[in-house]
Amino acid sequence: MTRKGQGGTMGTSVFLCLCIILLTGGSPAACAGNSGSASHSTAGTVEKPILLNNITDAEAFIGGAEVVVVGFFQEPESPEASQFRLAAGRIPEVPFGLSISPAVLSHYGVAANTVTLFRTVDNDRRDLDMNSKDVDAEKMTRFIRMNELRLVTEYNPVTAIGVMQSSLQLHLLLITDKMSPKHPERMRRYRAAAELFKGKILFILVDSNLKSNERTVSFFNLKKSQLPALAIFHTPDEEQDVLTLAEVSIKRVQDFCNRFLQRMQKKEDEPEEKALNEEL
Repeated sequence: MTRKGQGGTMGTSVFLCLCIILLTGGSPAACAGNSGSASHSTAGTVEKPILLNNITDAEAFIGGAEVVVVGFFQEPESPEASQFRLAAGRIPEVPFGLSISPAVLSHYGVAANTVTLFRTVDNDRRDLDMNSKDVDAEKMTRFIRMNELRLVTEYNPVTAIGVMQSSLQLHLLLITDKMSPKHPERMRRYRAAAELFKGKILFILVDSNLKSNERTVSFFNLKKSQLPALAIFHTPDEEQDVLTLAEVSIKRVQDFCNRFLQRMQKKEDEPEEKALNEEL
């Protein structure tokens, strides 16, 4: 079953509404702690980030993972660099690099004492200036957790902020039960579909079991009995569509996305066709 809708009369953007819904259902600070809880135990054995001595090293490092973090410093043992290492120890699943090379800093257009997160999903980056803010390892960890968008990003009160700030204006949500025995296979297929739309659509996972996501599910007029389901929306004009699924497949996700993209393209072409007809 597929349902189409347009939220233009709601006064606020669909995504902003979703953010408000999500944020009121949970504590961002608590979520930041939870998202890194598995790695906090490693903070006592901090591994030194990879030293990036030149531009070639930096480019290879940045291109080697979905999300990487690089600290640009003047001195490798500065207080700021020490806080950077602490943050690296708290997030072992994210590669961390460190460079004090003036050539590398110049190449990426950053000043010393800047922490930059690079991500491939939307070919974007986020900079954290440690010169103008009282930034410690805790704040740095939150900055990374907030912005570490991936090929498929799980929706929670922290990543919601990064999703909202993404340059990608099309967002696809897979709303499903992570506890289902079918979840690993669903994610394999969903991730494979995400590869086909990299740079066009931001793929998001919403766990229907989380209480903080209940109002996100109801926002799309869905019930748990109708899940799994896909929900897609275009942030600038709030156009949206919903598709309930008997099961997730690469083809169904691909067809659903393509239909929506064609619809958006037709909508963009209509004003041009109207203007051309008026000229004639």
